[in-house]
Amino acid sequence: MRHDGPVTSQTPLSALSADDLAARLTTVRADYDALKERGLKLDLTRGKPGSDQLDLSNGLLDLPSGLKDAAGTDVRNYGGLDGLAELRAIFADLLGVDAAAVVCGGNSSLTMMHQVLTALLLKGGPDSPRPWSQEPVVKFVCPVPGYDRHFTMLAELGIEMVTVPMNADGPDVEAVRALVADDPSVKGMWIVPTYANPTGAVCSTEVAAELMAMPTAAPDFRILWDNAYAVHHLTGEEIKSADALGLASASGHPNRPIVFASTSKITFAGAGVAALAASPENRAWYLERLGFASIGPDKVNHLRHIEFFGDADGVRAHMRRHRDLIAPKFDAVEEALSGRLSGLDIAEWTVPSGGYFVNLDVLDGTASRVVALAKEAGIALTPAGSAFPHGDDPRDRNIRLAPTFPVLAEVEAAMAGVAVCVELAALESLARD
Repeated sequence: MRHDGPVTSQTPLSALSADDLAARLTTVRADYDALKERGLKLDLTRGKPGSDQLDLSNGLLDLPSGLKDAAGTDVRNYGGLDGLAELRAIFADLLGVDAAAVVCGGNSSLTMMHQVLTALLLKGGPDSPRPWSQEPVVKFVCPVPGYDRHFTMLAELGIEMVTVPMNADGPDVEAVRALVADDPSVKGMWIVPTYANPTGAVCSTEVAAELMAMPTAAPDFRILWDNAYAVHHLTGEEIKSADALGLASASGHPNRPIVFASTSKITFAGAGVAALAASPENRAWYLERLGFASIGPDKVNHLRHIEFFGDADGVRAHMRRHRDLIAPKFDAVEEALSGRLSGLDIAEWTVPSGGYFVNLDVLDGTASRVVALAKEAGIALTPAGSAFPHGDDPRDRNIRLAPTFPVLAEVEAAMAGVAVCVELAALESLARD
């Protein structure tokens, strides 16, 4: 959801006379100097859970209460490459897939994504003519703004990135279709389908269906469906993710999507559990590759999560407690930006219904300056352009805000400061013009 604030009596900065612009610049510079004098040390750089969120899961530290799962498996021993059945059932319910499609692994879904990509490069997929590494070039479609770690992973593996706009209802389908239709080197794409990082966009069922059904020149085209925020709601409207696996199967491309998720922002960030869901053929392919690297995941951790939640409804109830803690922080972001910037026509920002981020677009050519001003005032922001491949935002306008980790008072202080920096950078740019 885009937002440029309610209609206010403020005059757009671009409509000010030269004298009025100069006067306002003097006033805002004084505001900024006062901001610097506060000696702030605040950080809005990464989407980490706050300590109070982590405290919600402290009961895990006393679990598991036993040594065996419901089937009598001794969780201390080797085996069970696809994870405990009860945990797979929980993820299946949350993701809207069949439990037979799920593999539960270690603590990081990002690791599972890397495993999938490296296996495709080294071995190819079930429907690949050859390993991807034997192709002259491999390209991935990347909706932008997007998740920086997706992009750095591709860069590290030597996969080229081509961008398409991320709209409110998902990736620009026509732009994707144009890229994949005739170029067999375009082998896949990323998508965060629900409460996307950083825009909060939700991929509609209609867009998802088109992505799964569209013709592609590559017979082994893959959509890495990173459903990291599937249950991370910020309002009482708990949006359901599109059924990627079902839509793909119905369109005749069952192997196209591979779904990922984890509890990294549900329980403990470094000690949760991750899951993958895929077609029967893709699942067997993944487990065969994994079997050379592992004799099974941490089933003790699987069991403690099973006991802690009980079932998928236990996860949903737990996430409502998360919502109670972080929704006020997102409200604080909105209030600070709206209070200072509405009506000035120098910024737009999202008011997400879920996820971990707010997407801020400032006046073209000023994002880097905003980040630099904030840093000088003691407010750390993610580098401008981070939500684009190679950190290159061609319009230098995009900034990702991550309000979950600091306490509420710090979010309020940081965002009041960010709003000052946005206005100052815009005024400096307009004064030069």
